[in-house]
Formats: sequence, C-alpha cells, structure tokens
Amino acid sequence: MSVTTVKRELLIRHLEAWAPAALHRGRRAIYLHGYADVDAGATAEAAVRVLADLPDLARGRELFMVAVGDDMTTITARLAEVQRQAGAGAGLSVLAIGAPAEVALRAAGAKGVPTLGFLDAGSASEPPAVATVTALAEGRPGEALLVLPAGSPVEPYRDAFPLLTAAELAVGEEPGEVVVFATASGKSLEQFKEALWAVDEFAGVRLRDPGDPERHLIDISLQPHPGPLRREILAHLAEVGAATVSDLRTFTLTETVYRAADANRVLHLMLDAGTVTRDPATGRLGGDVLISAS
Repeated sequence: MSVTTVKRELLIRHLEAWAPAALHRGRRAIYLHGYADVDAGATAEAAVRVLADLPDLARGRELFMVAVGDDMTTITARLAEVQRQAGAGAGLSVLAIGAPAEVALRAAGAKGVPTLGFLDAGSASEPPAVATVTALAEGRPGEALLVLPAGSPVEPYRDAFPLLTAAELAVGEEPGEVVVFATASGKSLEQFKEALWAVDEFAGVRLRDPGDPERHLIDISLQPHPGPLRREILAHLAEVGAATVSDLRTFTLTETVYRAADANRVLHLMLDAGTVTRDPATGRLGGDVLISAS
C-alpha cells in the first residue's frame, strides 16, 4: 500500500469525527479541500462520499465543500457525479474552482464558522502557503490538516494556531512526507492522534517522530513502541529540570507524534526502570505529580 492510501484513510477518519461535531456546533460549516487535482481527484471524491453520508444534513444543516486546484477541468464534473451517486441532499454543496485557497475561503464565508482545511502538498514543489493556513484559523473554530513535502519545516505554521502536531510518513530511512494538524482544541487534537494511530498498518508505511534525534521508525499501532517518546521526555526533562505529569502529557500531545495517554504508559515504564523519579514518591500517578530525571 502507498503513503497516498494512508493519507486518504487519515483524512476520512478525521472528517467522520469533525463534520458531525461542526454541524452540531452550528447550522453551517465549511470544508476546504486543497490540491484537489492531486491523485486524479480520488481523495476529493472520497471526501464527498463521507460528507454526503452525514445524517445532520437532513436536519436543516448546511455543509459547503470547496475544492481548489490548478487543473479543475475534469475534477468539477467528477465531484458533481460522485455527489449525485451518493444521494446527498440539499444540505451539501460542492464547489470546485481554480482560485487560490484564501480567495475560495473568503467567497464561501468561512470566517467565524466551523472550518476545516485539508491541503495535501506532499507531491507539490512547495508547501502550503502560510496565508492559507492563517485564513483557516479565522474559522470558529478553524482547523488545518496539512501534508508537507519531505524535509519541509513545520515552524512557519505554528503562529497560526495555538496547538500543532506533526508526524512523518516514512517508507525508509530517507525523509518522508510530513502530516501536520493544527487546531485550537485540545479535544480535537486528541481525536486526530487517535485517528493517526488507528490507521490500518499498511505494509511499508510507518511513522517517524520529527522530534526524535535518532529518527526511529515506528510501526502504526494502537500500542506504539515507547522508545522515541522515552528519549524525548528525557530530553525535555533535561531542559526544564522537572515537570508535572499534566505538563508531560501536554508536551507529548503537542510536541511528539504520540498521544497524551502514551505519556502515562511510558512514565510508568520509566519509573519502574528508575530512569525518572516522582514527588510524591507513592500514590496514584495524577496530573500534579512532579517528574524528574534520575
């Protein structure tokens, strides 16, 4: 299986969680699908099928999917046909245009309404424009799921959203495409991490934590290998001296490829091995327990 298949399943899983919540929050939501002409429009078609199946669309809610790309000549008709075949009601509108993403978002009235953008620039010559991600952040709430070309820095996107995480999709020792998720919601970030580790274990595609200096490859699993997280927690403790369990959970969620719950699992292993100490020394490993490197 390919990296493209993994990216598509990750998008579908996140859309299935995001769209019902967005429509529950308000009567109108917007989904931006950038680079819609990539992979001949197959991923954009998959997104239409997911959105067309939403039960809330029959309850007076409105969902706008805006698909943008360089060559939308054939994609426009294909998306309309997929929408027709899926039996989507009047609540779903699919607009395919060749305009820049920021222009499309303004035309759709994305500011102030629940908005999600998917921008897969993995095979593009340049990563998504920071201005596009900033425009997505004007949604209320706004979220961005990006795919950057191999070796692209994540830092330019950190100012747009308060929470951001990244994971490298690797098929070997060479750098792979980088998946970035940016949001203002800790709950949504947790949901994305759950989707990331729940993606089927496709042969040859593994995750690499961009913050792991040893570039360890991690099999996609609901119980991921703890080695890279252990190293990153130790490096973080070396910088800050000590941190509460809550702080380490937040660090894990935002600064590593792992979930917050993985921090608790790894901390128990490290305490058993004597790699770290805790204060107080006994009792439940609650959020206010202070962890220090031994």
